[in-house]
Amino acid sequence: MKHLKKITLISALFASAMLPSCKKYLDQVPDDRQTIEEVFQKKGPTEQYLANVYSFIKDEGDQWGVNYWVGNTDEMEIAWAKHPIYRLNVGNWSAADAPLHTWPEYYQGVRSATYFINHIDGNKEILALNGQKLIDQYKAEARFLRAYFYSQLMKQYGPVVIIGDKELPVDAALSDLQLARSPYDVCVNYLSSELDEAAKFLPLVPAEDRDYGRISKGAALALKARMLLYDASPEFNGNTTWSGFKNADGTNLISQTFDREKWKKAADAAKAVIDLGIYDLYKDPGNNPIKSYRGAHLVPWNSESIFVKKNNNMWYWDIHASIRAAGGWNGLGPTQELVDAYLMKDGKSITESPLYNENGYTNNIRNMYVNREPRFYASIQFNGMKFKGGAVTGDSVNLEFNFTGRDGKKNGGEDYSHTGYLVFKDVSPETNRLTNQNASRPQVMIRLAEMYLNYAEALAEYGGNDAEAVKYVNLIRERAGIPQYGAGPNQLPVPAGANLIRAIRAERRIELAFEQHRWFDVRRWKTVAGIMGNLHGMNVENDGDGFYQRVVVGNHLWKENYYFFPIQQSEIDRDKLMVQNPGW
Repeated sequence: MKHLKKITLISALFASAMLPSCKKYLDQVPDDRQTIEEVFQKKGPTEQYLANVYSFIKDEGDQWGVNYWVGNTDEMEIAWAKHPIYRLNVGNWSAADAPLHTWPEYYQGVRSATYFINHIDGNKEILALNGQKLIDQYKAEARFLRAYFYSQLMKQYGPVVIIGDKELPVDAALSDLQLARSPYDVCVNYLSSELDEAAKFLPLVPAEDRDYGRISKGAALALKARMLLYDASPEFNGNTTWSGFKNADGTNLISQTFDREKWKKAADAAKAVIDLGIYDLYKDPGNNPIKSYRGAHLVPWNSESIFVKKNNNMWYWDIHASIRAAGGWNGLGPTQELVDAYLMKDGKSITESPLYNENGYTNNIRNMYVNREPRFYASIQFNGMKFKGGAVTGDSVNLEFNFTGRDGKKNGGEDYSHTGYLVFKDVSPETNRLTNQNASRPQVMIRLAEMYLNYAEALAEYGGNDAEAVKYVNLIRERAGIPQYGAGPNQLPVPAGANLIRAIRAERRIELAFEQHRWFDVRRWKTVAGIMGNLHGMNVENDGDGFYQRVVVGNHLWKENYYFFPIQQSEIDRDKLMVQNPGW
């Protein structure tokens, strides 16, 4: 009998290989116990083990414990002072006490996936029923999940420790567990090869309805494309700012030499997803651009979804963003900076409209919500907007974020928008906290629109094929219901060179808003310092015209060491070969 126990050494790497639901197979009374070897000879227990490897995918709908990545940039100001994001925004964190310490948990996921990969071969029940094909598929799913956990660590911490297929014994001596971090490029190359290997055995589409939500070939290739895009970006591609970021043996952890071909690799990887030919931008049957954009998230299992989390808590997202009149907590406030970023219905920037001059908004500031592009109305709840859903039945209500309004500060305690706006994107009006009604749907983690924008960005950065990049930006704009770039009637002049790169970044900011991209995008572009600091909204301390004053609503502190989260000091103390991130 193998007994698998938790120990405390470098918690992530030495966590138990057993997952919660598998324990019931191992921790029963003595005459009914199964060894871990017996678990991997049976189909049901093996599938339950794999299901629990999936459980390490974090729930991005949870605004308190998991999803920090929309409240710590210029996208949003979160209402609650007790929210952990407040510590990030005011700089109240350190290597000894950092919020969102995901290092141990993701490494437990890595170890669990590795254990599964190493032990499923020879499963008697699966071989008898399904042959080797299903075993190969399950191993490929676990291989993807392991790569995904590594990729999430890399987004937060930078270069990580790559363990490969080796299982670290739970009772290994500390001296045997001194592991150095791998250079970022080495991490990316390893995960790219792992995802390519997984893709060989993953299905293009689910074999049956119950398999929706399982990893597909498209998900593996899309994750690879995302990682290669990051690796090609200025943060990781010839970033001499990190020339001193080295292992103890002097190995640079961030590439010091710019490699233009990384952009080509990123473009090719994104195009490989597109060329599968099984995904399309979701479009409303009635060709309504607002419903089309909202439907990309709210319509389950639609043609745009590539990677989803089937079991989730999107209820939390709905409730935190819903108005008080609809039973919500009224606290996810988009910033004025983001509101200003949305285009007008003519496809141009609001700064090019009569509403704006060199001093900001004109006296027509109330009209800044008029004639905006459809994605604005699909994404932002604003003062005076009509709302129906949740606890609001019968006639719709007008949103009132002003001081004495129904959803304003005077009547809300902590539960009021600090910016005078609420998120509407991916918020289901069918969710009702008062009646415990949950509008369940898959949580979209990767969708085709991201692949289009990844492809366009990589092409524009590589150079030489701007027309192809513009083609895929235009597909995004066409679905959004705004004019495209071109020489035809009602089209806008085609941007080129640096202007095209800026246009793609602006499109990405709008199209992928609130999808956990902005924090990582502005870091990899090395533009983050210019967008942090004072953030603005409407004056929620006032009513009437006083509400429509642009005021500072928060300050999101930025320091250079914030590019990477610190690895918990306890991990550094245990592993003498693991260097800390710069500035911590």
